[in-house]
Amino acid sequence: MSLLFWKGAVVFIRLRRHRILEILVDTIVKRLDSESKIRTKDDIDKFGCAELPDTCTVLRLFQIVTKCMVHGPCGTININSPCMRDGQCFKSFPKQFKDDTEENVNGYPTYRRRATEPVQVGKYSIDNTWIVPYNPWLLKKFNAHINVEVCASVKSVKYLYKYVYKGYDAASVKIQNEGALDHDGILIFVGGRYASAPEAMWRLNEFNLSYKSHTVVRLAVHLPQQQPIVYEDGQEAQAIKRAALRKTTLTSWFELKKNYPSAHNISYSDIPQYYVFDKSTTNWKKRQRGVIGRLPVVNILNTERYYCGFYHCARMEPFDLMIF
Repeated sequence: MSLLFWKGAVVFIRLRRHRILEILVDTIVKRLDSESKIRTKDDIDKFGCAELPDTCTVLRLFQIVTKCMVHGPCGTININSPCMRDGQCFKSFPKQFKDDTEENVNGYPTYRRRATEPVQVGKYSIDNTWIVPYNPWLLKKFNAHINVEVCASVKSVKYLYKYVYKGYDAASVKIQNEGALDHDGILIFVGGRYASAPEAMWRLNEFNLSYKSHTVVRLAVHLPQQQPIVYEDGQEAQAIKRAALRKTTLTSWFELKKNYPSAHNISYSDIPQYYVFDKSTTNWKKRQRGVIGRLPVVNILNTERYYCGFYHCARMEPFDLMIF
């Protein structure tokens, strides 16, 4: 990847997948720092495009888009397209014409797709409603299908992370004896993992299939004397005694603030970037390599705990009443 595309990235996850059609697929999830975040319509149009390029000014890009970034066609034009489900495209193509980009529609922006004269691509007439979103620089650089989407909500980010870790490709195989009546819906379907020749080569050579730029540390958010405790049946009392002697990441952060002035300007969510939590001693120690801290999602109905986490994200100093 290039510096232009990765500029401002603070964390990313990359997964290499070999699909059933023996196509190598890279899925990349990228999070930007605060200065590089995509916040306006102009920012979205700068990084993503869903229109046919001008043949007069960018002929090479036009050729790549018409070759790699045209969906289908499907619908009434081609009812046998693989994306058709019950007579409808499950990816909602063709899209609607839009004069301007709209932000955050169901987790993704609605990209600008102006009404222009259609062009002939093979035996089909194609306009902007059939174009898959792309980044012009990446397309010209790699000359391949590269779908670029702007994530505009937590919902879309969760979807991308699930896609990255959804597991191996598999084929559904139906086994049935000829002339036999067998209506057991569970037994007649067998889930079989599919390994193509490129994937077999990749694994035999022990090449990396995934890469993460940072480790993510989950931070505790709880009220005084209300940290979660894991125990086995019949050992509740022992577990409570052990928990009373051990600090959580939150209570240990309070101790760090009191004892080390150098940590006073570091917020709770940022502390894993500079310190590592030693589980054996339950203390924060200076770290050597960077990680990312993650606070768990707290329901706003759990009011005190919710604002506890919210406060520590915004402030460098802990609550005076929370120091225990």
